[in-house]
Amino acid sequence: MIRYDVLAQEALRGMLRKLLVEVSQTGLPGEHHFFITFSTTATGVRISNRLKSQYSEEMTIVLQHQFWDLIVGEQSFEIGLSFNAIPERLHVPFAAIKAFYDPSVQFGLQFDPEMAKSADEDAETNDDVAGEGSDAVELAAVPTAPAQVEELHATRPMLPSEREKQREEAARMAEEAAKRETEEAAKATAEADNDEDADGEPSDLPDVEGDDVTDEDDTKGADVVSLDSFRKKN
Repeated sequence: MIRYDVLAQEALRGMLRKLLVEVSQTGLPGEHHFFITFSTTATGVRISNRLKSQYSEEMTIVLQHQFWDLIVGEQSFEIGLSFNAIPERLHVPFAAIKAFYDPSVQFGLQFDPEMAKSADEDAETNDDVAGEGSDAVELAAVPTAPAQVEELHATRPMLPSEREKQREEAARMAEEAAKRETEEAAKATAEADNDEDADGEPSDLPDVEGDDVTDEDDTKGADVVSLDSFRKKN
């Protein structure tokens, strides 16, 4: 099976390698500068214990003003950077890179280090199978389920200010939705009341005629006699 997803990521890593080679030779042109995020747990990554304790899973470095001795190899690059005025030397395989972003032109790439690791393991497995003889050829020909192809997004890591803005926007939208629901519920209640009045349904309050109104104090302890009984008949 052809792993187009792996081939695409390898091609983009090759582009990134070529870019770093040019920077190592001529420096950064104009306003260009790079944010490179990589996995600190990936195979081949070499950083100091101090940095490893601070960045136990991933780390983002900036190539702009203060970096030195950028050396680019076939599978990795090395660079000197300063962290809190302390110089450090980093060795980063291209397979460990998770994201690349150039804010001067709003261009970015995302990578999947696990995909590169899986591709390496598959290649090693195929080499081992090929060396076991003719019986192994039949095993290698058995089709396997296709792996899910993940789309490469031309994007950049989200900044903290943007995350906060996103949370505020979500809260605002939720508040507006709740307000709309309240207004719709009130409108529905008002329409229901209007429908009842239009149908002429009796009110909950009893009808009271003036002749039948009697003070409560006058009726205590006595039978209430209607005044109609004393009226003259025509």
